[in-house]
Amino acid sequence: MSMNQTVLICDQVDKILNEILQKNGLKVTYEPEIMPDQIKEKIGNYEIVIVRSRTKLTKDLIEKADKCKIIARVGVGLDNIDVDAAKAKGIRVINAVEGAMNAVAELVLGLMLSLAREMPRADREIRNGKWLKKELMGSELSGKYLGVVGLGNIGKKLARHAKALNMNIIGYDVIPIPDEFSREVGLVKADLDTLLSSADYISFHVPFTPETHHLVNAQRLSTMKKTTYIINTSRGEIIDEDALYNALKEGKIAGAALDVFEKEPAVGNKLATLPNVICTPHIGAQTREAQALAANVIAEKIIMILRGVI
Repeated sequence: MSMNQTVLICDQVDKILNEILQKNGLKVTYEPEIMPDQIKEKIGNYEIVIVRSRTKLTKDLIEKADKCKIIARVGVGLDNIDVDAAKAKGIRVINAVEGAMNAVAELVLGLMLSLAREMPRADREIRNGKWLKKELMGSELSGKYLGVVGLGNIGKKLARHAKALNMNIIGYDVIPIPDEFSREVGLVKADLDTLLSSADYISFHVPFTPETHHLVNAQRLSTMKKTTYIINTSRGEIIDEDALYNALKEGKIAGAALDVFEKEPAVGNKLATLPNVICTPHIGAQTREAQALAANVIAEKIIMILRGVI
């Protein structure tokens, strides 16, 4: 492909992406607040379309992308892009799985520590004039069992971080977990039900698919220990939120930390009313370093595709 391509960037991304593309001769239009009806009018004029998470490239939008050769997501998942519609039009879809893995893994660690030591509650009560030193008896991560559901880039990164904290790792994935990695972190492979019933902390790192929809439901929650904490930084739809709410309210599990929700923005979500839940607004990849890395990765992939390297 020619390097003289037109690019539409539909979301706010790190400036390095624009700079690299322009430096290599691409003509970039940067519209981080563009709306779907505007995209529908303009998308047919561009060979490359780039999104992050705000913009959803639905089938009706992609069908208008008659010149498009590449759709790129500056992020991990592709659930905001109709990949089948893109493939039907011969459009290559790429993402930046490398960009977010450390940021998300570190967020999971932060959430686990916050659950273990009740840090949000401690901060809140001091601000309310209360000193709960005796009441706030926490626990340590060292020696606990961490179940990692999904051992892709992020799951592996989390396991390595957790090993450094002297945690025991249990892993499950539908894709075979390499023995070399298992030896590296001392991972014990298990089926999903065994992991869910054994782990003290369970972190989910799976994509949203028909198979993972409500992967965590009332039945599976009932098999967990009362001392178990779950952390979800993958996709909100993998957890049945009504079932989780009931399990948390009834003390069937100890707590949860959620960065993703079935419906976002999750303002007014009833899970946020529970004292044993920590909520963050889908900030897993929201670090300066992760956004710069993801932008860099996408820019490099686009250039290599145009040069015929990949």
